[in-house]
Order: sequence, then structure tokens, then C-alpha cells
Amino acid sequence: MSANPRWDISRALGVAKLFHLVCGVREACVTPFLTLYLRQLGLAAPWVGILMGTKHLIAAFWAPVCAFLAKSYRKRRVLLIGSLLSSVGASLLMVLIPAADKNRMHFPCNGSSGVTSTDAPPGVTLLVNITSAQEPASRHPANRTAEVEMPGFRNPPGESDPETFRDPHDYVAPSVEGARTTSQVLLHPVTSELKDHPWEVTFEVVKTALPLLPRGKGPGNPANLSGTKGKAWAFDLSLNGLRWTFILSLGSMAFWELLAAPLEQVADDSLYEYLDFVDATDRYRSLWVWRLLGMLVGVCGIPALVGQLDCFLMNSGPRGVVHFYGYSVVSTLALLVSIAFPIPSCQQWEPSYKSVKALSIVGGDPRLILLAFTVVLTGAIVSTVQNFLFWHMMDHGSGELVMGFSVALSLLGEILLHPFKTTLLRKLSRTGLVGLGLSCLAGQLLYYSFLWSWWSVLPVQILSAISNGALWWAVEASVEDLATPCMERALSALFRSHFYGSGCSLGSFVGGFVVMRFSLAVIYQACCVALLLWLALLLSIQRRLPQERKIKYSKLLSMEVSDTSDSEQGTERDWLVKAMREEHSD
Repeated sequence: MSANPRWDISRALGVAKLFHLVCGVREACVTPFLTLYLRQLGLAAPWVGILMGTKHLIAAFWAPVCAFLAKSYRKRRVLLIGSLLSSVGASLLMVLIPAADKNRMHFPCNGSSGVTSTDAPPGVTLLVNITSAQEPASRHPANRTAEVEMPGFRNPPGESDPETFRDPHDYVAPSVEGARTTSQVLLHPVTSELKDHPWEVTFEVVKTALPLLPRGKGPGNPANLSGTKGKAWAFDLSLNGLRWTFILSLGSMAFWELLAAPLEQVADDSLYEYLDFVDATDRYRSLWVWRLLGMLVGVCGIPALVGQLDCFLMNSGPRGVVHFYGYSVVSTLALLVSIAFPIPSCQQWEPSYKSVKALSIVGGDPRLILLAFTVVLTGAIVSTVQNFLFWHMMDHGSGELVMGFSVALSLLGEILLHPFKTTLLRKLSRTGLVGLGLSCLAGQLLYYSFLWSWWSVLPVQILSAISNGALWWAVEASVEDLATPCMERALSALFRSHFYGSGCSLGSFVGGFVVMRFSLAVIYQACCVALLLWLALLLSIQRRLPQERKIKYSKLLSMEVSDTSDSEQGTERDWLVKAMREEHSD
């Protein structure tokens, strides 16, 4: 007898795997590197924190509302297609945002070096030695030196000796002061003769301009060049550029997130209900690995494309536009897959107050309250790491390819550790696995504060398999055990969406201002201490809670049982006898 095409499970799972794979690549194109692009725009840490906090806040509370409305009005496929189609255009709005510092120096792309732009620190005078790749440097007329002066950089007293500027391409002013004091770039006419030749360009810092302080008395101060009016005009112009960059970034990111956030939850709910109609929800649990595989491909592939295509797509403005173009292309592929995505035609009736009921369950159980605080704290700390870790790596010379490999190592570790999930939960218990995850996360944070080279972040990334993957396994197991019947999925969504998303939003809002006041190393060490203190408090409170175990007959009924008999072997397999024996032994 042929299967009903409306309930073709094999086809539905195949489409779902492909959709998760493509969506994983789509997410990896932009999300890990978004704060780097915002830094390239000239935004300082507090403004980047506000932008990322807004993004997490919208995702945490807007996505469940859209999923509920789409289910109520039976418009899930419309929402899937509309979200993918509109996010293509919304993501490209980020490319149109002007940088806060419009006077940055840019060199054209060429075949020899592949460099599109160079951003020197404000106030540094560079010697640009331009040598032909086809003739000896000593005989070619192009072997000249161009001085580039960028006022605003203040060297410590006594540091006037020449030094090498390591990587001017990756420099971005780390604070509002850098964007505020940057002045117009001065280029000597010598470079105008060389634009048609593939020259080799080297940079050397040979001196620094005079200090550009608001009350400075040097001849480089705009106040001494054009008086008080000139100083006020220059300050207002740079401040307006920063303000408009932040406002446009905030509007674009909020609009983009409003359109893209509901996609994942709507797709997951649709697939789960589709499989639930034919009692195949056990196969739903294995689909997460396809999203991780897609992210693994994306974080390794998109940085390689950035190095090859970025200079050809935009010769001016900040780097990183390839991330948004790649996101748009992959979103188009996901749009084609979503046309065949399995969505149930007959929808089950569910009460609309499930989220409220899930919240009441959390409030009535002290174990769930402790778990909720743990998830919120973890989200706050993880968001701080994700927002500014790449900044920390860039300051130590890492490129985007190394950053992508660091994310890939954490994803790969989580995939490889998954076969040991059941063993870890049985040997360590849920509380022990939560403690192990928090300890590994604290160790990672302490390690991040002592980075010393461009590659030094890579060895510790394998711990993310425990600090992220194993930690969430323990959280989900605790939620399943403590939830009332038919509330497991709603309670899990409450922890993943609302609690964790709120923590990420709070951490982003606060973390940016803390980074501006102190440093990334200090904030990582402070987060490490906070995690260890919370872990000690969690374990001490957990021991004082009464140990209660509930026999959940709704779960035991779903277990596969063979025919029972009066023999000893049959009695051992009887689920009721086994549950009562465990209860009596405890």
C-alpha cells in the first residue's frame, strides 16, 4: 500500500534537513562577524552593545508572537516565504550605511596585494613606498615616498622613534574620540602618477603629528588654524557623522531582525506538528546537527570569500560587505527550499496561554527558578564574549579566516561530543553537568583575557562543546523532568527564547559600556569570577532543596516495552514495577 503523499515522512525529513543546512550557512554568513562590521563603521563598544542588545531583545519576544499569529491565521508558509524574501533586502540596507569617519584613506584594489583600503591611526604620518613589481626599485621613477598625515593620534612622551605599522588595513578607531578627532587625509601628488600600475605598497610610521587635544596649542590643532568657529565646525561635523551612522544602523538592524527573527521558530513548530501527526517526533531531535553543519561550512567559507571578493564589490567604505551579499544569496536558496517545507494542513488545537502556564510552572519550582537564573546569567556572559571576542582577536593580529576557524572548532566539538550525551547525563547527573559547563565557560573566559597571538584562541575553543552543548543538554533534561505533561516544549521554548534571549540582551547593553570603561581582558576576568561565584551558590542551594522524584507515567507509556510475563525477566521489563522499585529505593 503506497504512502499518502500528504504524510510522506522521508520526503519531509529530507526537505527539513536541507532547509536546516541552508539556514545554518545563512546564519553563519553574518551573525558571527556583525560586530566586526559595526566596528569598521566607526562605532565604539557602547553603541555596538546597544545595537546587539536590541537585536537579541527583538528575537526573544517578537518571534514567539509572530509564530502564534501565523499558527492562528494559518499563514505559516506565507510567513516563511515572506521572512526570507524580505530579509534579503533588509540585510542589504546595512551596506548602504555610511561610515562615521568619511575621511579614511583608501587605495584601489590591485592584483598584487589585494588590498582595498588602509586605515592608519589618526595622527600617524606614513611613508608609502610604492615600488613597481616589474622593474627594480632603484631605477623606476615610481620609487618615491608619499607622506600621509592624519592628525589626532597622541604618542606617549618620548616615543618619537620610527616604528613599523603592522597592519593598517585592519585598524579601526576603537572609541568615539578616535572618530571625533580624525581629520582630512593629506596625500602628496606623487601617487597620481601611479594609479595604472600594480605597485607594491609598504607602510612605515616615521613620525607623529602634533597632539590634537581640545585645548592643545600645537600648530596642527584646528583651533589654531581656523579659530573657535573652525574647531566647533569640525567637532559638529564628526559628531553628526557618528550620530547618523548609529541611528541608521539601529533602524536597519531593528527592521532586519523584525523580519528575520520569526523564521526559525515558525519552521520548528511546523515540522514538529507535522511529525507529531504520524507519531514520528523522535526523528525531530536529530535535525539540529544539520544546522550546525551548515554553520560549520558558512564560518569557514565566507571569510575566504571576503578576502577574494571584498575589494571588487566595494572600493570605498568599510570592509565586510561580502558577508551581507552572501547572506542574501543563501537566503534566496532557502526561499526555494521553503516552498516544499512540510507544514501540516490540519492543525492541532492548543491553549493560547501555554507561555503563561510555563511561567507559572517555573515560579512554583525552586529548581526551575535556579535554572532560569543560570540561563539568564549564561546568556549575558556569552553575549559579551560573542560581541567582543573578535575585536580582541583582531587586536592581536587575527584575520577573519582565523576567527571563522575558531567558531568552526567549537561547532565541531559539539557535534563530536553528542554521542556521549546519555553517558554524561547518567554519570554526572544534570546538576553535575551544569556545573561542568559553567566551569568550562569560566576557564574559557580566563584564557581569553590572556591571549598573546593571532592563533592563541584556537586551542581553547574545543571547550565550547561542554560550555555550550553539554550545558544545554543538562538544561533540557531538567526541563523535561520537571515539566508537567504536555508542557515540555513550551517550557523549553521559554528557557531558550525568553530567558536566554533576555540575558543576551542585558549582557550586550551592559557589556559595551563596561568595555569602554575598562578593557576586554578585565571584563573577561570579571565574568569568570561571576560565573564561579554563581556556581558555588548554585551548588550550595541545590543541596538544601528537598529531593523529589516524580513518576511520569506519560513518559513511561511512550517507552518501548515487550510482552510482560510472570517470569523474573518479564517483571524486570515491566515499566510500572521498575518505576515503583526506583521510588522505593530512593
